[in-house]
Amino acid sequence: MRKSHPLRRVVLATAATVSGVVLLLSLKPASDPAAASAAGAAPQQTAAGQEAPQGGSAAGGQAAAGSGTVTGDAAQTQYGAVQVRLTVSGGKITKAEAVQAPKGGLSDQKTQLAVPKLNQEAVAAGTADIDAVSGATYTSDGYKKSLQSALDRMKTSGSASSGAAQARTVTGKAAQTQYGPVQVRITVSGGKITKAEAVQAPKGGLSDQKTQLAVPKLNQEAVAAGTADIDAVSGATYTSTGYKESLQSALDQAGG
Repeated sequence: MRKSHPLRRVVLATAATVSGVVLLLSLKPASDPAAASAAGAAPQQTAAGQEAPQGGSAAGGQAAAGSGTVTGDAAQTQYGAVQVRLTVSGGKITKAEAVQAPKGGLSDQKTQLAVPKLNQEAVAAGTADIDAVSGATYTSDGYKKSLQSALDRMKTSGSASSGAAQARTVTGKAAQTQYGPVQVRITVSGGKITKAEAVQAPKGGLSDQKTQLAVPKLNQEAVAAGTADIDAVSGATYTSTGYKESLQSALDQAGG
């Protein structure tokens, strides 16, 4: 039997080792766990990136309409004041309550009987056109007056917040009187007078006293009435007449 030469064995062993190393190096990129992990991570990140806008769209939906409270003027009755407060949301009454109502003796019973019913009717109707509660006529009348006042404020507030009606100032023509000119300036918002003032009025001597007496009252009446159909102030007939003429002129310009 022929014996293998020692040098031949060494050469063959070396060649086999080199071949094995080359084979391992050529296979490593495909079998590297880190490379496989990185390759699989990219599609997941892409999917997450597509979901983000969808989540943002859901969060960006319309917000619920804001709510607020409006309190009407206190209405005086034979048995005490009645004052109504409304909670409003989306332009509708969601809650009504009497923050003032007649108290003491029989009034307590009538208030407990009437007010809850009136509150329910105010929410259901959305207006001050509600029925009086039998046996509590005065409380019911006072409630309706204060409710109407709150509704008026609610409308004015809604107009201002929506920007549908901008407040504007209109000055009427000067009305000549025996004691001097009277000229009225009004501020109008939402089709209503919110402020009235006399930019001209009789001056000097007794006229000063009459102007100081009459003009504040006439201003208040103009705002309350919303028209020039207001009462003359006793003792200041000429000033009152001139005021009404100039007020009507201002209303004509405002389209009222």
